[in-house]
Amino acid sequence: MNVSITQSIEELKTDYNSIKVYLDINAQIEKMQLLEEQMAEADFWQKQEGERQKVIDQLKEAKQIVTPAIAMEEKLADIEALYELAEEEQDEEVLKEIEEDLNKCKKKMKSLRLSSIFSNPEDKNNVFLSVQAGVGGTDACDWANMLLRMYLRFANNKDFSHQIVEIDPEEEAGIKSVTIHIKGVFAYGYLKSETGIHRLVRISPFNANGKRQTSFASVMVTPEFETPPPIEIDEKRDLKIDTYRASGAGGQHVNVTDSAVRITHLPTGMVVSCQNERSQHKNKATAFKILQARIYQKQMDEQREAFDEQYGQKKIAGWSNQIRSYCLHPYTLVKDHRTSVEKGNAQGVLDGDLDDFIEGYLLQS
Repeated sequence: MNVSITQSIEELKTDYNSIKVYLDINAQIEKMQLLEEQMAEADFWQKQEGERQKVIDQLKEAKQIVTPAIAMEEKLADIEALYELAEEEQDEEVLKEIEEDLNKCKKKMKSLRLSSIFSNPEDKNNVFLSVQAGVGGTDACDWANMLLRMYLRFANNKDFSHQIVEIDPEEEAGIKSVTIHIKGVFAYGYLKSETGIHRLVRISPFNANGKRQTSFASVMVTPEFETPPPIEIDEKRDLKIDTYRASGAGGQHVNVTDSAVRITHLPTGMVVSCQNERSQHKNKATAFKILQARIYQKQMDEQREAFDEQYGQKKIAGWSNQIRSYCLHPYTLVKDHRTSVEKGNAQGVLDGDLDDFIEGYLLQS
């Protein structure tokens, strides 16, 4: 008997069973069946669009929870059955394949385990994620664009859909700012840890002398609420609304009318923009939704900080603090300063491998 394989299988089965209970997979399967029955009704597609879309979104949400869990259960059963046969025949080549499959399962189990430790009601929500270039000139704009790529890769790895809401390109290279709408179950739970200042250290491709450059960019992650949060905003008194012509790098997102909308919330100084729709009305509605969510989140953050101060809780770094460093020279290392989680494979992180940092943040929180 191969002790390491046996132990790995048992550990994975134990992990999976606890996750299955937490996520209530059986209830989610029943929910899927009921929703599929609703969609199969003869008059379903004659119902109002909002009513139809709610059922479709709920089904998609349930599938995103159930599908990876069931796939893991089936994979573990297949591995266990194959292992019994390989042990009987002492097939070393198959045993080696089983070890490789178990390593893949361990990585996928990490994503399932993350899903099981989301505790806040808004963790399952979609998100608006914004990146803003900071100190560092052209390098900072290029760094902001690298972060945009990293989050799009992460979203693709999680099978999340995404759309650019607003983008402000830098003429020489990169972007000054961008906001993306990311949709998927637990999107906010995964990405809320990214709010803060991100620092890059590298040899600058924009420096003729090949000197090392430090650049900064800020990231803000806000949950999207299905119903507007309880925020009172007097549009006439509190808001300054500007329209402008949308533009983007390479001719993308270009409109010939002033359909893009920028909203400034005067009491807080918050500014949000939207330019992805050709309709000024739709852009205004999206920008207003982002603004409501950001103000609500600001209020919640202030309440948590007051609670932590009163009861001596360890504070998690706020969005205005440096949270993570990405060093590409003279060595490669990505380090989260809140949790001390480190990864030497900086390129893997920039390709969207953020699970270790997310897990470290959630466990500390």
